[in-house]
Amino acid sequence: MANKNLNAAKAAKKDEFYTEMTDIERELQHYWEHFRGKVVFCNCDDPYESYFFKYFALHFNHLGLKKLICTCYNGSPVQGNELVIDFGDFSDEPKKVAFKVVITEVKDLNGDGAVDLSDVRYLLQNDKNVISILKTGDFRDPECIELLKEADIVVTNPPFSLFREYIAQLMEYGKKFLIIGSLNAIHYKEIFPWIKEGRIWLGYGFNAGNAFFRIPTQDKPKYSEGVYDETTGLVKFRNCHWFTNLDHNKRHEELDLVCRYSPEEYPTYDNFDAIDVGKVQDIPYDYDGIMGVPDTILGQLNPDQFEIIGLGSGDLAKQAGVGKNYRGRTDLAYTKDGKSKCPYSRILIRNKHPKTI
Repeated sequence: MANKNLNAAKAAKKDEFYTEMTDIERELQHYWEHFRGKVVFCNCDDPYESYFFKYFALHFNHLGLKKLICTCYNGSPVQGNELVIDFGDFSDEPKKVAFKVVITEVKDLNGDGAVDLSDVRYLLQNDKNVISILKTGDFRDPECIELLKEADIVVTNPPFSLFREYIAQLMEYGKKFLIIGSLNAIHYKEIFPWIKEGRIWLGYGFNAGNAFFRIPTQDKPKYSEGVYDETTGLVKFRNCHWFTNLDHNKRHEELDLVCRYSPEEYPTYDNFDAIDVGKVQDIPYDYDGIMGVPDTILGQLNPDQFEIIGLGSGDLAKQAGVGKNYRGRTDLAYTKDGKSKCPYSRILIRNKHPKTI
């Protein structure tokens, strides 16, 4: 049901999903070494609401950032909940206004012995050069593209409905990034080739696979019980992940394989020269051919251990050489007990170093 709601939100272009600080902190801790001396751009982030902005503002000195830039395309439906900013000369502007914030230093300006959000607020209120109005704030606007060119790393939760276009822009300008998206994106014909080429991969992921987002109260859709929490105002999705091209340790951990190949345990596809593996933990350590494995392999894939061959469905399956298009959950099929079966979504991989014991 959560995945259905996420897809529905995408179709309706309802992109008001705000990432929790705990999820940001849990993921970002694995990338600290990438940020020293860098310009970070959060280009879908109003500081009124964005925990991405708050995270980098509070960790500005610890990470050794050169500059933090945040832009938003309009005012927030939850403005003023935590970080209240006096816009000074912009007070006559309408509430829904696109603006950018640029921070080049964060000091203990209020003298309380700690750097916190009050110092960030004080900095913005006392140096009007760090905040300015934008025409639209849209990441595709020329103003924002110029800011993108200046950035070293982009970190944000972009609009689900524009994910293809958003990530394509990052790739076009050769930017490093850490962003949130639907796992369905790995099947997009525009994105999977970059994954296959090792130009994009998955991050560590959300705790227990659960991503929690805040949504505006007035836009609260009718989520099923267990997906939307009335007390916290959070929705839970299990089909979201972090997409990145920043290296991290998990990407180099070798998957421990304990199963041995046997034709009885691993059926061969009828229309493609590969075997089907139902669970990632069941990948055989001694098989040197192509295997169809669940999508979850991407969260554990070490590029030194496995080679990605292709997808098991759609046009990308045809490019990988998968034959007849079966009507089912994939274009791959095998016969079991006299019946043709199509497994759930598969990624085709090969073990680069199969072991013989």
